[in-house]
Amino acid sequence: MPARGRAPAREGGAVSGEVSQASERIAKRLARAGISSRREAEALIAAGRVRVNGAVLSSPAFNVGPGDRIEVDGTPIPVIERTRLFLFHKPAGVVTTNRDPEGRRTVFDCLPEGLPRLMTVGRLDINTEGLLLLTNDGGLARVLELPSTGWLRRYRARVHGTVDAEALAGLSQGIAIDGVFYGAVEAALDREQGSNAWLTLGLREGKNREVKNILGALGLDVTRLIRISYGPFQLGELGEGEVLELKGRLLRDQLGERLIEESGANFEAPVTKPFPNRPVRAGNEPKAPAPRSAAPRVEEGGLVRNRKRTRERQREEALDRLQTARPPRFGDKRAEKRPDDKKKETPARPRSSNVWMAPGARPVGKGGLSSPRQGEMSPPGSGPLPARRQAPATAGAGKGRAPARKKAGKPGGPTPPPASGRTLPPRGREKPAPRKPKKD
Repeated sequence: MPARGRAPAREGGAVSGEVSQASERIAKRLARAGISSRREAEALIAAGRVRVNGAVLSSPAFNVGPGDRIEVDGTPIPVIERTRLFLFHKPAGVVTTNRDPEGRRTVFDCLPEGLPRLMTVGRLDINTEGLLLLTNDGGLARVLELPSTGWLRRYRARVHGTVDAEALAGLSQGIAIDGVFYGAVEAALDREQGSNAWLTLGLREGKNREVKNILGALGLDVTRLIRISYGPFQLGELGEGEVLELKGRLLRDQLGERLIEESGANFEAPVTKPFPNRPVRAGNEPKAPAPRSAAPRVEEGGLVRNRKRTRERQREEALDRLQTARPPRFGDKRAEKRPDDKKKETPARPRSSNVWMAPGARPVGKGGLSSPRQGEMSPPGSGPLPARRQAPATAGAGKGRAPARKKAGKPGGPTPPPASGRTLPPRGREKPAPRKPKKD
């Protein structure tokens, strides 16, 4: 084993002191792999817990290449993951740090499970809430924190006191407080309610307690502070304590080529720990699907499960659920229709008495068309009606009077047919003969 402090042997990597295009500092590589931060990596190296190609490192001033084997406590570091960025709605009363010596709750205690090792982009005070960016790439976090990036950060502040509109407008020129100069601040009054007011502020530097110090210099006491945006990334409707990952394509478009080059972001590496593309809160993490076993499943009766037969049965059940016909109920008297049953012919129903008929229209009976009544016309196309047969005159009949007819059967009943067998048409109402005028 090589002695400590000596440069370890290389396998295609850069020698200590040389810097190649693909090489980087050992602390940066450990931070990208999610082992620790850069400061913690230096402490690991000083403790002799880091090996490169089997040699123990004693100084963090060492560059490694993509072909070097790096171990921490004898375990190889994981593969470098793709650069990722998460949006987190930080609640109030949470400290923005990895570990708090006072034992207070940190932002990493509020994160759901299944996330890679993350670091914060900047910080928020313990009582400040709102948008906080998290990333797994230390180079990207460092670039986004710099004021030279020029990203605007917007806040909404609830203040107590009297708001001076001229003093707010003067913040666009910057302000010096206790020997510290704060750059231009965009400030606007949203609304006032009694002695309280809501303000919207935009700044680009992000110094420690910048908003509270500036508004305090104007005689305003900040009672609530919410960060609503960080550059192009908005808080929107993200709930308190929820985390949302940005898609890789969206992240590349928002960063641009310059920031990607300055940060050294890697969008070609794989994702080792996928995260759902929706807001997730701690305690509501999605459950991982159960792994499928290669052994065949045995159903009831000792039958081996056939996947093809199972899929066909599932398809038939799905088609049955789409049927709109009502299934037969228990005790239903109606017989089920079968495809081999012949359709029974039902006789035509006769006309009922409540059918409306036009004036002059009469129904057709079994004996054919009936004779029209007085004042009615014969149906078109029926031809001339048969001539009426006159009954023979009887003795003693008065002159000018119609011969008497002998009615058979019950009064109002049908007239019996003659002996010849010919059916006579029914007699209608006879028209009385016109009277001759009397001569004076």
